[in-house]
Formats: sequence, C-alpha cells, structure tokens
Amino acid sequence: MKISKNSKCPCGSGKKYKECCFKFHKGSNPKNALELMKSRFSAYAVGEANYIIKTTHKNSPHFEENKKEWIKSIKEFSKSEFKKLEIINFIDGEKEAFVKFRAYIDDYVMEEKSRFIKKDKWYYVEAENEN
Repeated sequence: MKISKNSKCPCGSGKKYKECCFKFHKGSNPKNALELMKSRFSAYAVGEANYIIKTTHKNSPHFEENKKEWIKSIKEFSKSEFKKLEIINFIDGEKEAFVKFRAYIDDYVMEEKSRFIKKDKWYYVEAENEN
C-alpha cells in the first residue's frame, strides 16, 4: 500500500502521516519508547529502511552488519499490508521501556512485547519472552 504524506499515518494516531511519524523518519527523535515503536511500525509500512536501521540498537539480535542485505529485507517486508497497530500496554522508564502491541500485517496478527533502551536516544532492542 503506497502511503503519501497526506494519507492517515499507519501508526493509528488518526493524523496525516506528514503531521505524525514523518517527522521522526526525517530526523526528529521520539520522546519515549511508545513514540519510537509507533514510528517504527510506520517506517515498515512506508519502507523507511534507514529509520529502522538507525533506531535498532547495535546489541539487538535483529541488528545486521550487512546494511545492503538488511535494507533489502526491510524493503521486501514493507511490501506487506500494514493494516493496524494496537497498543496493549506501555511500561515507561527513564532508561528502559516496554511496549506490548498487536500488529495486523497482511492476514497475520503479530503480538509482541518489545524492549527499548535509552542511550543518546531511544532504541529498539528485542522482543521480550513473557514465559
């Protein structure tokens, strides 16, 4: 699904993309992990591979040294239909935070509790195992 700046933002805010996550994709830093999580969902939806890379912590199991391959896999995933994002829970912290969410992508529903850490800014680290 092609998203223009005047489309509704994929993050579910109800705002236009240009008034919402677009500013993060162009360089503004999210003020908390929830904003980062929502802007990453939007980045996948619009194919902003560089934003995904720049907001993934280097210690993340999802971090890839081969940037060309990583960009290629993000762009491929971005061809999916990102239908909806539901935030289930947000545990805010000064240096570590968690966002539990449900993402509706194509015909799949992904539920995850993501862990974020703050260094100079917020970064995605990994999905937490809740067992």
